[in-house]
Amino acid sequence: MTGPAPAPDAAPAPAPAPSADALTGTAPPPVRGLRRFGRPPRVMGVDVARGVAVIGMIGAHVGVTEAFRWGDVSTWTDLVHGRSSLLFALVAGISIALLTGGRTLPAREDLPRLRLLLVGRGAVVFALGVALELLGTGIAVILTLYGVLFVAVVPFLRWRRRHLLITAALLALVGPFALTVLGYLAVDAYGPGIDLVLFGSYPVTVWLALLLTGLAIGRSDLLSRRTAVRLLVVGVALCAVGYGVAGLTGRSAASSSGSSSSSYEEGVTVPGGDLDLTDWTCWSSPDYVDCYPDSADVSGSGSSESTVSSTPTGTEAGLVEQLVVLGEILPDSGIVDAVVDASPHSGGSAEIVGSGGFAMAIVGGALLLSRPLRWVLLPVASLGSMPLSAYAAHVVVIAVTLGVAGTAEDDTLWVVLSLSLLVASTLWVQFVGRGPLERLAAAGARAMAGDPRRPTPRAEPPREAPRPDAP
Repeated sequence: MTGPAPAPDAAPAPAPAPSADALTGTAPPPVRGLRRFGRPPRVMGVDVARGVAVIGMIGAHVGVTEAFRWGDVSTWTDLVHGRSSLLFALVAGISIALLTGGRTLPAREDLPRLRLLLVGRGAVVFALGVALELLGTGIAVILTLYGVLFVAVVPFLRWRRRHLLITAALLALVGPFALTVLGYLAVDAYGPGIDLVLFGSYPVTVWLALLLTGLAIGRSDLLSRRTAVRLLVVGVALCAVGYGVAGLTGRSAASSSGSSSSSYEEGVTVPGGDLDLTDWTCWSSPDYVDCYPDSADVSGSGSSESTVSSTPTGTEAGLVEQLVVLGEILPDSGIVDAVVDASPHSGGSAEIVGSGGFAMAIVGGALLLSRPLRWVLLPVASLGSMPLSAYAAHVVVIAVTLGVAGTAEDDTLWVVLSLSLLVASTLWVQFVGRGPLERLAAAGARAMAGDPRRPTPRAEPPREAPRPDAP
């Protein structure tokens, strides 16, 4: 039985737009996977930015670069130093936002489960970082700090974007100064905890600032062209401010990739040049000066050592004397550098602003280009969709090819390793899916939350709450 025929003047209903499934339904599995990858609810631009960060970190570890000069394009590879890891941190904050609701703040009743998911993921990432450190490559493995940051970000999950950005700005501008003063006051303090989060290669003032900024970005509409343009423009402006301040004060953003060997020297210049160091031996490096009494065992075995950049402390001087010495060396100390230094891994405010802006511009550019250049950028996005696996693989390859704390003679390993990971990750994503270590991290998160199933946080429609897999 058929229904009534439509009226002669009735316009036919418009055909619905074909879905991604409809476009790929008749294609063979590999082609179907290629066509579906990076489409909502994933945000391909975020994967592209993360892939760029991975390639940059490979270059920072095995690349041979010259000091950056604007007029010499061949030196531009020097930009990978310091900036790649900051880009990784910014994108990590975006990923955490997407995992916890996207533009919508997570509901209060969902917070306990989401917190446990992040703690579980952080525990797995931390353990992976420790395992990679045991390989003895000499690389400052960033995953151990990432494990800590997954826990540190838990209190901020329901914060609004404005509050996140204000806190990030305070950390960037005030944090390095406060951390440097703390280092002078706690001159004899040491331990694995403070070395990990305060005075090591990755100070928390830098990384938490970038993570919170990424969290705020992830609470935006990442599929909007306006958001991408804003990130690009603001990022370029922050680059100009951070590196401009460093240039005006003579603290350039030169690479720290050069030789950093240290030696014992007599008569080195130390903060507070009027101090009497006649009976002291000083150890100088490009970044710091440590002085020891001549009677001390400078090898670190046996007797205790006083690591100072001013005068004896501990039992020989009380807190009042230490504060007096701090006031004497303040004009020549590293406190000024804590604000205006933009060199890689300096942890200065200028570096956070300049390199953080650089990372923001990369994210904005990736979001803009991921649509028109989808097929060109697909290998980079594939690499960025499995960053844990790619990062671990590159550290293992470096350990095998270069040995303990070995260095590359040229950029061959950087090129070969990057291309190999691009091909391998593209094939893996299309034929297998999620990366192996990403699966392990997700399993750890579910185990911590007591949920044997894949976590499915409450989300909006794809445009409102894209949720790519986080590292």
